[in-house]
Amino acid sequence: MNHELIESLVSGAAVGLGWLVLGFAVLHNLVFTLHTVLAAIELSAASQRRRRTQEDWLLGAQSIPGISLLVPAHNEERTVVENIKSLLTLRYPRFEIIVVNDGSTDGTLAAIIAAFHLEPIELHRPSLAPCARIRGIYRHHDFPNLLFIDKENGGKSDALNAALNYAHHPLVCGVDADSLLDHQALLKAVRPFAEQPTTLIAVGGTIRIVNGSEVRNGQIVREGTPTRPVLLFQMVEYMRAFLITRLSLSRMGSVAIISGAFGLFQRRAVLEVGGYTHGTVGEDMELIVKLHRHFLESGRPYSIQFVPDPVCWTEAPETLAGLRRQRTRWQRGLCEVLWIHRDMVLNPRYGRIGLIGLPLYVLFDVIGPFLDLAGLLLLPLCWYYELIGYPFLLAYFAVIALYGVFLSMTALIMGELALFHTTRKRDMIAFAFAAVAENFGYRQLNLWWRIVGLWQFLGGKQGWGESTRVGFGQPRAKPKAR
Repeated sequence: MNHELIESLVSGAAVGLGWLVLGFAVLHNLVFTLHTVLAAIELSAASQRRRRTQEDWLLGAQSIPGISLLVPAHNEERTVVENIKSLLTLRYPRFEIIVVNDGSTDGTLAAIIAAFHLEPIELHRPSLAPCARIRGIYRHHDFPNLLFIDKENGGKSDALNAALNYAHHPLVCGVDADSLLDHQALLKAVRPFAEQPTTLIAVGGTIRIVNGSEVRNGQIVREGTPTRPVLLFQMVEYMRAFLITRLSLSRMGSVAIISGAFGLFQRRAVLEVGGYTHGTVGEDMELIVKLHRHFLESGRPYSIQFVPDPVCWTEAPETLAGLRRQRTRWQRGLCEVLWIHRDMVLNPRYGRIGLIGLPLYVLFDVIGPFLDLAGLLLLPLCWYYELIGYPFLLAYFAVIALYGVFLSMTALIMGELALFHTTRKRDMIAFAFAAVAENFGYRQLNLWWRIVGLWQFLGGKQGWGESTRVGFGQPRAKPKAR
């Protein structure tokens, strides 16, 4: 009797688990379907705006705001010079570049000084945002809009705060030292500020992967598609994240993150909330959530948007080890932000960000990986022991795999039709291959890394860890022209 009772309880638990993970998978896909529909509407609206007027009119506009580019650099010797060269060629009437060496232990300091013939100067600004001690400030008359700050190590947030203190334009733009901006990126990113000058406080743009493309003198001279599967999988991920999820959340007024690789902000708004927060690896998301909190609590109208047109090219990890470090760090950063602002989750006081934006991250990025892995690991085992039927198991994998492939392909098609216009058929075939193949191992790895990142957060792990850079000027896989 006891044996039959135990068997009955185990069977009931297996069936219950099966329905739970299947229901969650269906919910996840339904939400992503909604994201896709809203993103399609937003992309259509963006395309209509581009057809009506181009951004070139901003070049002659008297009221166009100046922009200060904030570039934190820690051990970025391989990429930072190309990054600065790229920024110097940006098509925008008034901007400055503030590069901050955050206590690098490699040749970052010497590389920048030598490349731009910089000389020490005396320049003092009030410390409106907290940062570590400044060791020196450099400039050269040949580059009047380039300011270089050397400071003691304090982390990325600290370096951004140092640059923020020395910025004198009303808009600031955080740019990672391993990234390159499209030469029209600032014009396209500033357009919403020109249209909403009083309420818009932050804008994010599209991040694309530079690996596989050819770079000369800080410019993308030939877009390419990498041959390594790990990079192809990441390209599909980025397409889904930026062209589907963030466009949709922008449409709903629930943007919770603007990538630290490229974001444009009202300087006064960032200073009002104390600048970037120290002690977190998710400083980009934390700033956005902090801005939401500040403006909602003060009852002031504001807007935070994602626009697809501005493009920033970033170097993606080329090995699984590097990708693991990146993804566990991202998960730690997400968990840190959600914990710091936990009182906002499902709190009507914080409007759409509290009722939509943050709960979606809790459900699908913190709780979701456990349910997804449970389904992938336990349901086949339950089927093997005949605790669930074959049709049920087949339905589960159809939901998570086939429908997932369909949504990924939809994201690729939307991106190509609306923005990127790839002309090489084999590039699209490679993307289609990645959209299918990522479901067989790659997605499962990402689920596991999210769980590891959550465990690291609970264990109190701090810091960014080691990041390996290939460098824009270094040999890569032969690029494929588009």
